[in-house]
Amino acid sequence: QVHLVESGGGLVQAGGSLRLSCVASGATFSDYAMGWFRGGECVAAITWNGDMTYYPDSTKGRFTISRDNAKNTVYLQMNSLEPGDTGIYYCAAEPSRALPSLGYDFWGQGTQVTVSS
Repeated sequence: QVHLVESGGGLVQAGGSLRLSCVASGATFSDYAMGWFRGGECVAAITWNGDMTYYPDSTKGRFTISRDNAKNTVYLQMNSLEPGDTGIYYCAAEPSRALPSLGYDFWGQGTQVTVSS
């Protein structure tokens, strides 16, 4: 069972940037597709080897998800942040070679992001 720990949240002004990190342990990281969620919405997802990514329209062009399997870490680079991006960001993992369509089984504890106007 994979264990996930997020970090990198904080307070930033609108238009600023933050990079979130999620470190996985307890399992083979490359066996998992990874996603970032806020308020129940997936804001970014990536396949096990990074060959495919997903972004909803709300984050496309502003957020970038990436992963380093050697470091068991997935990242979320967030640029041009808006007050509407405020929330708790959760990292999630699903044992899948493709982007998950039925949800994620493993979740981190979350990290708070606050964007001030």
